[in-house]
Amino acid sequence: MKKYFFIGLGGFLGAILRFLVKTAPINNLGNMIPVNTLFINVTGSFLLALITTAALEGFKISTDLKLGICTGFLGAYTTFSTLCKESSELIYKSHSLYSLTYILYSAFLGLTAAYLGVIIARTAVSKLYNRTVENLGEN
Repeated sequence: MKKYFFIGLGGFLGAILRFLVKTAPINNLGNMIPVNTLFINVTGSFLLALITTAALEGFKISTDLKLGICTGFLGAYTTFSTLCKESSELIYKSHSLYSLTYILYSAFLGLTAAYLGVIIARTAVSKLYNRTVENLGEN
């Protein structure tokens, strides 16, 4: 039952943060590419990779807390459905090139951020436990 509380609390906080970032006055490249949503999804990808890698490879994080952060907070914070809606709106407004650019930026930057999250988490775990990064996957 406690895990549902953590997921709910994380979801509540993640949704509020997403709303705050989504409504922040950021230059959206001439209102063509939704930079706010791009920022949300890239930072969410980074944090999810960082936290799950750290938890799997050495840091002791309770299951309830991990569910609250990864499923609740980051699940509510990131928003694939908004990316799809905004891309569709760009196509509908005859801005197909901007839509494709937005989708490609989202995929490339999201994967890059996730990769960096894994690398940073592995480096932190290796320094904390005096292990080499190459040996972390052998636990």
